[in-house]
Amino acid sequence: MSHFYSMGEYIKERYRRTERSFAFDAGSEDEWKLWKRLFTEKLHDLLGEWPETLVNPRPVILERVRYDGYTCEKVVIHSEENMQVPFYLLVPDENNPKAAIRRKNGKLPAVLCLHGHGAGKDDVAGIQHGERQREMDYRAHRYDIAPELAREGFIAVVPDARGFGERKLGYGKPHAGGEKDGCDLVFLKSIMLGINPLTLNIWDAMRCIDYLESREEADQERIGCIGLSFGGAWALYTSIFDDRIRAAVISGYFNSFEAHAIEWGNFCGSMTVPHLLKYGEMADVAALLAPKPALFSCGKEDIGFPFQASQQVYETVRKAYTAAGCEQNSKFDGFDGGHQFHIPAVLDWLNEWL
Repeated sequence: MSHFYSMGEYIKERYRRTERSFAFDAGSEDEWKLWKRLFTEKLHDLLGEWPETLVNPRPVILERVRYDGYTCEKVVIHSEENMQVPFYLLVPDENNPKAAIRRKNGKLPAVLCLHGHGAGKDDVAGIQHGERQREMDYRAHRYDIAPELAREGFIAVVPDARGFGERKLGYGKPHAGGEKDGCDLVFLKSIMLGINPLTLNIWDAMRCIDYLESREEADQERIGCIGLSFGGAWALYTSIFDDRIRAAVISGYFNSFEAHAIEWGNFCGSMTVPHLLKYGEMADVAALLAPKPALFSCGKEDIGFPFQASQQVYETVRKAYTAAGCEQNSKFDGFDGGHQFHIPAVLDWLNEWL
């Protein structure tokens, strides 16, 4: 086949000759501050239309279930007048000894836990689905981090993204070859209306933090955000735009767009920012987190995000944190494992910063 027939090769060439106007190159703190402000404003614009106003969340607790060391509540709030967000809230027991250690003035640290592709919030909350259990070694992938956090004395907030879990319905009639990938179809339908599901998911995550602030058990000064895979993208962008998040963990996602998206095609519409590669690569986006403490956790055997690329692009993040005068606030965690939460490193990071 002719090289000039291939759209894939055309895109790769276009990527190589595209200059990214916000590629990080600041050397001083003043240059970093200007770059951060301008690029954050541009990223906000690239994400498209945001909901215009805050609405009354009207929270409803649908159920409470006791587990060993914590209680899991199922909560629903309004993030828009015509949209609700279901999430689990895992609250450590009063007699949980690790919660006693973490409690300050009667309040506990809280962590927003964002899921990847799969069964949505249920994966992170440790609720196993039979079909998923047959397809993979569920425990080996360690998506189920929320119960671990709750037993360790953290409040865990676990929402469904739009198009996942209980919010999955409404895609429409399947094609002759089978059901279209829902997270792509949600993006395609949304983008025709000038909205982006990633933007709306960031908004929903911020509204979950609003709810956290209403809970007397939660310490507003100790809120973290973690995410795996698609959830890593969700956590990255949410942590950039919400300063109430004091520490972030980006798991199984930090890489270069060139490596995992352009070369491998391992991404979906619901984690996409249109036109972004005209302005910056993923490392430039991640650098916007500075000075916020951020852990970038990448498995050496992750078959979706090439580890070598993750290692290479972290240098950009390190330089940004150095320019901001807080190099110690970021860390690269390369671990022996695959596409999973590296739970010991996550706990160490949250212990250090929350």
